[in-house]
Amino acid sequence: MALSLFNSLHRRVEAFSPLFPEADAIGFYCCGPTVYDFGHIGNFRTFVFADLLRRYLEYRGFRVNHVMNITDVEDKIIRQVAATGLSLAEFTGKYTEAFLSDLQTLACLRPHHLPKATDYIPQIIDLIGRLEQRGIAYRAGDGSVYFSINKYRACGCRYGQLVTLDPEAQQRTERVSGDSYDKDDLADFALWKARVPADGPVFWQSPWGEGRPGWHIECSAMSMAILGPSFDLHLGGEDLAFPHHEDEIAQSEGAGLQQAGRPFVKHWVHAAHLLVDGKKMSKSLGNFFTVRDLLNKGFLGREIRFLLTSAHYRETFNFTLEGLEASRSALSRLDATVAQLTEKAAGSVGSALGDPATPLPLESALIAALDDDLNVSKAWAVIFDWVRETNAALASGSLSPSAAAERLGAWKRVDQVMGLGARPVEEAPAAALALLEKRNAAKAARDFALADTVRNELKALGWTVEDSKTGSKLKRL
Repeated sequence: MALSLFNSLHRRVEAFSPLFPEADAIGFYCCGPTVYDFGHIGNFRTFVFADLLRRYLEYRGFRVNHVMNITDVEDKIIRQVAATGLSLAEFTGKYTEAFLSDLQTLACLRPHHLPKATDYIPQIIDLIGRLEQRGIAYRAGDGSVYFSINKYRACGCRYGQLVTLDPEAQQRTERVSGDSYDKDDLADFALWKARVPADGPVFWQSPWGEGRPGWHIECSAMSMAILGPSFDLHLGGEDLAFPHHEDEIAQSEGAGLQQAGRPFVKHWVHAAHLLVDGKKMSKSLGNFFTVRDLLNKGFLGREIRFLLTSAHYRETFNFTLEGLEASRSALSRLDATVAQLTEKAAGSVGSALGDPATPLPLESALIAALDDDLNVSKAWAVIFDWVRETNAALASGSLSPSAAAERLGAWKRVDQVMGLGARPVEEAPAAALALLEKRNAAKAARDFALADTVRNELKALGWTVEDSKTGSKLKRL
């Protein structure tokens, strides 16, 4: 079975195949953050999904060239720069670094390329110039440049590939309706925005005068500069399908850079919205969380990642703090099984790292689940079925050290896809260590009542005791 994904371009699940089978790598682009604030968990649902898909493609033997843009110039950013008095680079640099730190916290692989829009102004200007030469872009009286959807359609091109549109009554998003520039048609969108006093020092020179790029043209220029005029996968949240991604297609294909019969992008994949406590995130509702907010509440990045990957990417997902608590509990069960396998496999001549010639049952079942439109719900069910079956084998004593090593190796290969990693080792405080010694002494003296009392004191500190043949050790609850 081959990997299948829902392609928004055709509104159906399709087998994934590279656009250029002979190419060294798959071209993989995900719309990244607009760096005017800390990223919230709705943003990171998309980024974690993109990371999971990249990991799985690599697991399945593909080499991936992963690009994620950084939008570091746009209306909200310009307003914030003016309010703070910082330079554009100072302001956006702070939030870019925070974003990359949050990606690392959630165990997302770093994209191979992280282009910033402000580093691609020449490519943006060249692309706009090409559209103007082809008669699809036009210059307004104030020096702004617009993309003409009517002229694009007149060239025989289709506007509305990702969504079904009524040309007579297009509903534009807030970003587009907010353009207060002089344009021929309400549906046209800005490629280059002429400088206005409110822009302050944020502007560049261009053939059309001082100004800055429109939001949509940035992604077209950056993606094609790095991946070429046609590439395999473009990801983003479903809210970006229209108008942002639709406009990307129009700009990119309108420039006529693709080979005959080649699209700008072959597979468009969109992640659904995330709700918090059943409602859209809002600071006024008190249900707006950044990754940092959740870390400050005591949750770990791997617990957040687990919850964000617990539902299918095309399902609207309800994120709750109770769900994070359940994630912590589920990961504790998984961690305990992996710890027992590690102990059982110690000293085995078998390798816990090498790839077997034939995938073990856990891996085969995972492949079947994820090949099916990246069905993570089914994948987690497979993993926790494996946990229960492994625990039963460990409890019965039927698992040899070499068999334990094989299972451990299978889990490690599976986790290269799921990206959980091991629970961070936390050093027990001196008070807990002293209580452990007190409990061990009580057990040695067969004072089991005192031992139980001490165990409860440890629990109050957030620790429990695990007894094994090699001794007792503390474990964080």
